Amino acid sequence: MVWTSACAGAADIVYITAKADLPFWGTVGKGVKSVADANGFSFAELDSKLNADTQLENVRQAIERKAAGIVISPTNSQSAEDALALAKKANIPVAIADIGTNGGDYVSFVKSDNYRGAYDVGAELAAAMQARHWGGGGYGMITIELSRKNGQDRSNGFRDAMSDAGFPPEVALKQMKDYSAEETYRYSREILASHPKIRGFFIETDQPVDGAMRAIREAGKRKQVLLVSFDAMPEVARLLKNEDLVAVGMQQPFLMGSAAADALVSYLRGRKPAREILVPILVATKHNVDQLMPVASKTVFGK
Repeated sequence: MVWTSACAGAADIVYITAKADLPFWGTVGKGVKSVADANGFSFAELDSKLNADTQLENVRQAIERKAAGIVISPTNSQSAEDALALAKKANIPVAIADIGTNGGDYVSFVKSDNYRGAYDVGAELAAAMQARHWGGGGYGMITIELSRKNGQDRSNGFRDAMSDAGFPPEVALKQMKDYSAEETYRYSREILASHPKIRGFFIETDQPVDGAMRAIREAGKRKQVLLVSFDAMPEVARLLKNEDLVAVGMQQPFLMGSAAADALVSYLRGRKPAREILVPILVATKHNVDQLMPVASKTVFGK
């Protein structure tokens, strides 16, 4: 674990990220840092690497460095409780940026409107399938961890959209463990082999989409299977225009990080921030992606 603060002294605001090498979390960190810099705090980032024990060690490091406050993106909603309890014992306030917690004390919880965003993505897939007269086609889901509140909301929103459009429940569901493109490639191959008549996939985060696209291409089904996703990679405009993707629910991680840090700074200065802050999802298709990109370049990609 490495402190990334440029300052020699103790970092005032610490961001504890779920997994630093995923672009989404890197952009959340940029949002936290922007507020820390603007308000005269130093900044540090620690990587939990999707490990609950590492997450607790990161909280201990923040305590040892006498951090003024913590912004955390927990590894999952269950592990968040232990992290919050440890910080509370040390009297260090915590704001949560995404994923959520099953309990515990915190200043604010900033989250994307995962249910609504996933519902809108599902509606786009349903419409695209119906336009191709695939009304009886099945779909599969490769989800983030369903022990996370955001995973539950994302999955339920998508399912509800497909149900409202007249589709039966998913024919297959796999939960990500390491969030890699290779893992999703394996899952996608398994689903395609087990359900040769499948017509659609929902992939619930960014980099793993590459694995699903590769599996679909290798199966020779690029025109027979449609793909939608959550979170956006920098090449999202090209993928949508090439119809590799039908729709993408773009979270705005820079806004999530900055909102969580704003709430923390507000609390540290004696004000009472909102208990829950909801950040909207930008749903991009080939028809609107060019209009969305000027905003998305900062709020989605942190540029």
